[in-house]
Amino acid sequence: MSESEIPVGSPGAERIRFGEPRRYLVDIDSISTNQLFADCVVVGSGLAGLSAALEAAQHRNVVVVCKETLEDSNTWKAQGGIASVLKADDTFESHVADTLKTGCGLSDEDVVQQVVRQGPDLIKQLCQWGTPFDQVDGQIDATLEGGHSKARIIHAHGDETGRAIAETLIAQVKKTPTIKVIEHFYTIDVLTDEENRCVGIIGQERQRGLQILWAANTILACGGVGQLYRETTNPSGATGDGIAIAYRAGAILRDMEMVQFHPTTLYIAGASRALMTETLRGEGALLLDTTGHRFMKEYHESGELAPRDVVSRAILAQMRKTESTHVYLDVRHLDKEYFAKRFPLISDLCESFDIDVSHDLIPVRPSAHYMVGGVATDTGARTSIPNLYACGEVASTGLHGANRLGSNSLLEGLVFGAVAGRAVVQSPAADVVSLKHPLIKYQIPHSDRSRLDAADVRNSLRALMWRNVGITRKAQPLIEAQEIIQFWHRYVMDKIFDSPEGWECQNMLTVSLLIAHAALLRQESRGVHYRMDHTERDDTRFKRHIEVVQAN
Repeated sequence: MSESEIPVGSPGAERIRFGEPRRYLVDIDSISTNQLFADCVVVGSGLAGLSAALEAAQHRNVVVVCKETLEDSNTWKAQGGIASVLKADDTFESHVADTLKTGCGLSDEDVVQQVVRQGPDLIKQLCQWGTPFDQVDGQIDATLEGGHSKARIIHAHGDETGRAIAETLIAQVKKTPTIKVIEHFYTIDVLTDEENRCVGIIGQERQRGLQILWAANTILACGGVGQLYRETTNPSGATGDGIAIAYRAGAILRDMEMVQFHPTTLYIAGASRALMTETLRGEGALLLDTTGHRFMKEYHESGELAPRDVVSRAILAQMRKTESTHVYLDVRHLDKEYFAKRFPLISDLCESFDIDVSHDLIPVRPSAHYMVGGVATDTGARTSIPNLYACGEVASTGLHGANRLGSNSLLEGLVFGAVAGRAVVQSPAADVVSLKHPLIKYQIPHSDRSRLDAADVRNSLRALMWRNVGITRKAQPLIEAQEIIQFWHRYVMDKIFDSPEGWECQNMLTVSLLIAHAALLRQESRGVHYRMDHTERDDTRFKRHIEVVQAN
């Protein structure tokens, strides 16, 4: 079977059909709406989206649209490194084995092999473009991180790896004449024709209002869902838009219950959560509870270097045991000058809160960090909708399974971004000239129901998700979460909004309901999904994916 013939969807998966009030979030009249045309449109400006754009732009005209600016992405904020086999004592087989082990039986080994083996060449390309990866003796340095058996995590400017890579890619994009960038463009929905083929997007540009962007191929690379939770490392734009957009269009979603929580984010009351990279523990930082007790060995033999899901649950359990709001990272035994040079971002952040890392402990607690599930894709980044692709955090490629191995996300975005770009070039509908633009006229019925305040719903939803659909889960709280979200659904999803704040709220409600429902269905504990009422892994019933698709 050739790559182009691979059907999207997983054999043996439990597929559920869920209803949605309507197909589009806004009224559409394609005749009277401002229109643009492109061979390919990329939604999102992180590593995956920019990689896809650069690859496709070698042979096609590409438009990149982003909510805010090119710099507003999860990639830009990524402190951790990128995992790749670069050292002589490391092997592809070892990286594959570590990834499969962390994935807890749900990773696709072919995809893992694909990503791991393509990594080094793409890292080399980033170097050629000028990415300033940290070096020792003229060679790229690599460090150890939890879940990895070898030192294979490379960094740039210590804890500013994401920013360094993003700056490199943005510079390349700006000097590529076949790429047009539209900032401050909120993508509302992907458009489909009568045969459910994707034909572009509709969105709102801040200055020009609603616009249709017809495209022969569309790539979703618009990030994750961290803002669904009260505590998160993600920027404000991570509201699950891409997943909700794909779902409304009829795409298959996969493993929606798999949300990863980062164990260590700076906990200062009243301040936003800032990531304390896992590399700190990889280089010797210890976890202490509020009594000063080092506790991780009681939960896992690897201690502080245990997988993220284990560390997050251990911290949560220790917080409950000590009746405290946080635990501590202890880096007092590390040289202060080395620390400031190795982790400049974290060092400056701690200083801004008067934390002297040579004498003081750093208060931390877990936060929502990464969406492991998402829009199901095949090995060519194709979704179940023709001409629609997905890459990066919005996609479920098969790499991560039930748990993402640290620093594999930037690697996945790099590889599958390039894969998506190449697939667009090779697509039968490769350019906009071959695209037939359907007449789309969609009218949303008037609703007489009371209007809820979207900002209030959003805040309440984030608290509910943290409380009921968080690091640990049980049946009754999951049922209650669905009931409450469905109530909000009735009063929010029937309304027409005219700004990103309203559309984001609608998307957050959609994705939250899907996460809660999938979490209730998976009656076991596997990877990042932990059920306190089903604490064991059940390979007999649940060594399979849970897929969600829009009910017809």
